[in-house]
Amino acid sequence: MRYKLSFLSPARQHCHTLILGLYSDQRKPTGPSAELDAALGGLIATLLGKKGLDFHEGQLVPLHEPRGTAAKVVLLIGLGESASFSPAAFQRAVTAATRAAMEHGATQICNYLTTLETPKDAAHRIKQALLATADAAYRFDHYKGTPKKHATRLGQVHFASARRGRNTAEQRALREAEATAEGMQLARDLANQPPNVCTPAYLARAALRLRASHGLKVRVLERAAMRKLGMGALLAVAQGSRQTPRFIILEHRGVKGSQAPIVLVGKGVTFDTGGISLKPAAAMDEMKYDMCGGASVLGALAAAARLELPRSVVGLVPAVENMPGGGAARPGDIVTNMAGKSIEILNTDAEGRLILCDALSYARRYKPSRIVDVATLTGACVVALGHHATGLLSNADNLAEELLEAGAQSGDRAWRLPLWEEYQSQLRSPFADIANIGGRAAGTITAACFLSRFTKGQKWAHLDIAGTAWHSGKRKGASGRPVPLLTQFLLNTRS
Repeated sequence: MRYKLSFLSPARQHCHTLILGLYSDQRKPTGPSAELDAALGGLIATLLGKKGLDFHEGQLVPLHEPRGTAAKVVLLIGLGESASFSPAAFQRAVTAATRAAMEHGATQICNYLTTLETPKDAAHRIKQALLATADAAYRFDHYKGTPKKHATRLGQVHFASARRGRNTAEQRALREAEATAEGMQLARDLANQPPNVCTPAYLARAALRLRASHGLKVRVLERAAMRKLGMGALLAVAQGSRQTPRFIILEHRGVKGSQAPIVLVGKGVTFDTGGISLKPAAAMDEMKYDMCGGASVLGALAAAARLELPRSVVGLVPAVENMPGGGAARPGDIVTNMAGKSIEILNTDAEGRLILCDALSYARRYKPSRIVDVATLTGACVVALGHHATGLLSNADNLAEELLEAGAQSGDRAWRLPLWEEYQSQLRSPFADIANIGGRAAGTITAACFLSRFTKGQKWAHLDIAGTAWHSGKRKGASGRPVPLLTQFLLNTRS
């Protein structure tokens, strides 16, 4: 998809579909709608006064082949009342209008919603409009039959802007949003692959492709190298599967080579049956999304490389498949991780923290300024926060604030949960240094407490994306979150 800024009057736009927004309490056309209204001979003013047409939020009024404009379709979308028009309502309007335009066969769109007044500035509107457009236009139909392959695709989108120039805030926002959208698409494409395709080896090959396409330094460790490093926890998760594990290392070198990097760690369980602690059958197919943390790290590294960020960033993705079998780890097994800590496995379905603790231990060798891990870690996080906010836990208040701010800026929000010392007692084991579960109570918090044992002395944060990494039901598919949050975080900490 190609994105551009446009500075033309709406009447002069040569495109398939031109999108304009109108408020329900609007009495006459203003701004771009007034310019277009003059070209259309007062048609928009007539519609605003028409009985039964109130332009409530989401109402769509297409004008086909309108005289006086170069667009084939003018798509008017209702915005609701002007006083309650928020950034979230803005995103909803862009999404709804883009989907409607595609249903009308649009291959090129010119979107004037970016000229609307919101509490945010024009650069923010352009960034959010691009991300909402990319989300609405995303399809994963690789395995569908031939007719779908030839469906109309949206190829070009212009966003209206008032400011010309090569390095305006709006142009920078466009570039940043393009890189973020590309990273999100990579993450979604990987996560939506079926688990018989997206194995640990497949994930490693996807990372290696970024070496050629984005200039990232990529290395992949196999079982022997992991055994030599002492990654006993990670290897225990992988031992029940025929798919051999991979430990993926990606590096984006900033201009200051000696600068302490940010390390992103992503859980890469390409399919999670629960192992011997087998999951229920219902919705188990969605466990292909248990590698969304790893996919989002690949997406964020791709975005960082595309934007040529001066900050050095390292991505670590422990990739395994968690299966039952004769060689699988059992409840009651004790394993030793890379840091030398013994772990009693009480539940083999709490495997994400086992592979992450070895990755977090490995991260120390980079002497990072910050470590952020991303994982579809606990169902308890979905119970606590639903599907709107990512769970955030951290041992450093300033790092937590940086991530919360990046979430607010990008619209990919997180919510902080406590990481108090009192919760650590739930992880006591009579036989090992630590147990891998802490019971039903505060499951998201005790999972983070487990990880915190391997980040002593490090500035670290944990993002639990179990509720935000994918959609179920009609919209079933990966969301690409938290690539926007991570990319904005890297942009904010670029120096």
